[in-house]
Formats: sequence, structure tokens, C-alpha cells
Amino acid sequence: MASVFLGINDRTFTFMFVAGRSEFQGTGFRNPMDMALAPDDVIYVVNRSYESRSDGTRINVFRLGDEGEEYITEFGSYGEEKGQFIWPISIAVDSDVNVYVADEWLNRINVYDRDGEFLRDWGIHGAGDGELNRPSGLAIGQDGTMFVVDSLNHRVQRFTLNGEYLGQFGSFGSGPGQLNTPWGIGLDKDGNVFVADWRNDRIQQFTAQGEWQASFGQPGTGGDASIVQKMGGIKLSNVPVGQFNRPAGVCVDQDGDIYVADWLNNRVQVLTPDGRFISEFTGDAGLSKWGVDKIRSNPDMIRQRNGVRDFTPERVLWAPCAVKVDGKGRVIIADTTRHRFQVYQKNTEPVLI
Repeated sequence: MASVFLGINDRTFTFMFVAGRSEFQGTGFRNPMDMALAPDDVIYVVNRSYESRSDGTRINVFRLGDEGEEYITEFGSYGEEKGQFIWPISIAVDSDVNVYVADEWLNRINVYDRDGEFLRDWGIHGAGDGELNRPSGLAIGQDGTMFVVDSLNHRVQRFTLNGEYLGQFGSFGSGPGQLNTPWGIGLDKDGNVFVADWRNDRIQQFTAQGEWQASFGQPGTGGDASIVQKMGGIKLSNVPVGQFNRPAGVCVDQDGDIYVADWLNNRVQVLTPDGRFISEFTGDAGLSKWGVDKIRSNPDMIRQRNGVRDFTPERVLWAPCAVKVDGKGRVIIADTTRHRFQVYQKNTEPVLI
């Protein structure tokens, strides 16, 4: 299936609010890499933090209400012991709200219950069937099949929720169905698999059994990090639509529209099911509810904020790693380097723009 990028405008989105603030513990996030949507507006968040501040590496649990965020709890910690992680990168929940976390460094999947109690882990380093080399994206199908992006083996593997190997697809390369250091993964309502083919700067679509169906996008900005290095977090980038610079995350909503976290282009792009461009999000953030609470508690922070003349760095996305759409049509973007989430509403009725 050929990829065509023609603009269409019969879908509109409205910015809602920001959730989160920069914190190593408690009511905030530190480099949120991925999120998993659970019932009752509950969201589980993987925080990667820094090697120098490993105390911020943890799983957050919060509720995303209609007017902002509500802290619930956090669990997990940095380390190599059972239930710990070194480089957590992605997260998924099953129908019982058990929580699965992929650890790139330890090449394993940790499993917790909904309250964060460690249940088990599985995975072994290697390139054979069922072995892992830097696992990244996770997705769970309606039948309970777990898809694991096996990044440095350049493939996607299928497992049971207990880690029993079922099959795989993909191989190293740039041709149709081939992968180069893939990262994120998402499923549509029909069980089709969408993979963020990170090093090839594109999205690929497969059936649940791994048959290639389509590829979307092409490299933008020469495939380097110039946009994020020179303009990341400072001003809006200006890159042609349909071009990707290391896409990190992908999801599909109930209408079949495809959302791509265009990591080093500092944006999220929205495509139709056949790959045509719909819209892009570059950021509209202000202060979150938690952010307002923190600034109001410190007069020095209030004075510093009152002296700001250009709020563009606060507004724009900076290296977003993940995007998800919930049952209410809310587009939730992990604004990773800003340690927060930006939330948009997909409108079901026409909106004057």
C-alpha cells in the first residue's frame, strides 16, 4: 500500500490541559517514557529519570480527571533485584489490570498487580526464539497475546502473558516489513499491529500474525537530532508533514486514526488509516494543577514567573516519547523532557476553527 500525504481537515482537536510537573518523587514525573491506560481514568506511567538521580526511576499511578490530575501512588525502584528495573521504557496493562514493564537493560519483563505488588518476571538476553535484546514497546491484544518490540534484534515477538514464546515477525533492513531498531507499538480495534520503525523513520502496519500491510512516512530533517538539539524546548519546529525524525511511539484510536510521537521533531502527527496527514500537535501547555500548587507555595517562584516574557519554552513539546488515546477521545502525550503530559480532546462534532 503506497503512502500518500494529502491534508484533510474534517477532524478537529481542542487543547484541554497539562498534567504533571517535574518531581523525582510524589506528585510529578521525571522523564515519563510511556503510559498505560487502565479503567476509571487511571494511568500507569514509566519514569526513566537519570543515572545520576535514580530515585526518580519508578512507576507513577494517577487519575486523569476532566479538570486535571489526581495522584494515587507509585511503586518500583532502580536496581537489579526482583521487581526493580534499570532502564524501564514501556508499560502495558492486561484485562485484570496487571501491569507489565519492559526493562531495556535487564532484558526482561516485570509483572505487578494493579497495586504495584511484584508478581513475576520473564525474559532472557539473546537473539534466539523468545530471547530479548533491548525490549522496548509493549502491547496486549484482546486475546491476551503480548507483543514485545525486540529492538536490537529488529523484530516483534509474540508471547503469552506468562512469557511463553508464540512467534515473531520482522528482520533487519529497510524494505517492506523489515525493521531497524524499532521502538513503540500500538494495536487497532481489529488487532492490526503498528510499529514505530525508529531508525527507518516510518510507521509500519502488520496483521496480528505479522504480515506486512503498509508503511507510512519518510525521514525528515536528514535523520539527525538537529531539531531537538537546536530548537527542542525553545521554539516551534517547522518540518514538512509526513516526515519523521526517530518516531518513538504510535497508537490508533477507535476511528482508525494513527497518532505518532515524532520524537526528535518535537511533535505528534495524526494520520488517517491510509496514512494521509490530518493534524499535528506541537504543544499548547501552561501550568498544570500540580504546577500551580507548587508555585503558589513559593513566593520566589511567583516572582520569577512574573518576570518571564516569552512562554514559548513552557508551551511547546520537547522530545515526546509516547501518545495514547483514551475511551473519551482524549489524546494524551508524554511530553518527556518537560516531565509532564499534554492532553487534547478529539471532537466528535464539528468545531469552528
